[in-house]
Amino acid sequence: MSGTTYTQHPLALPSYPRGSHLITSEVTSQLSEPLKCVKAGLLHLFLQHTSCALSLNENWDSDVRKDMSDSLDKIVVEDKAGKGIYRHDAEGSDDMPAHIKSSLIGASVSIPITNGKLALGTWQGIWFLEFRDGKHRRKILATVQGETA
Repeated sequence: MSGTTYTQHPLALPSYPRGSHLITSEVTSQLSEPLKCVKAGLLHLFLQHTSCALSLNENWDSDVRKDMSDSLDKIVVEDKAGKGIYRHDAEGSDDMPAHIKSSLIGASVSIPITNGKLALGTWQGIWFLEFRDGKHRRKILATVQGETA
């Protein structure tokens, strides 16, 4: 007999350096038990921070992640020279640009679950984008919902 499940799971990411990082395997390994129970459903990942982001993108060529980070740095520049580009600069020259990038990319992703596995496309992976220079411990709240087998 099938039913419906709604569960939430806090995920702790290791401290990543600034850049774009593929975290699909970390997410799936931390959620293997709740995912395997879902026949058809949805995984929602919510990043509980304002200076980093989550995205779905290329999972094969690591150059895509490097190009993404480089491109975002060109779109949203830092005020390393202290010229007063941003009013919010008390936490460093990378802080306000990190908030802007986080708003542009987003703090959450939703992925279908089919027969206990994430239904990602062939070249899709879950990205964590760290926009700050310092080491930070980041948290994701994962919500697993759907029809159980």
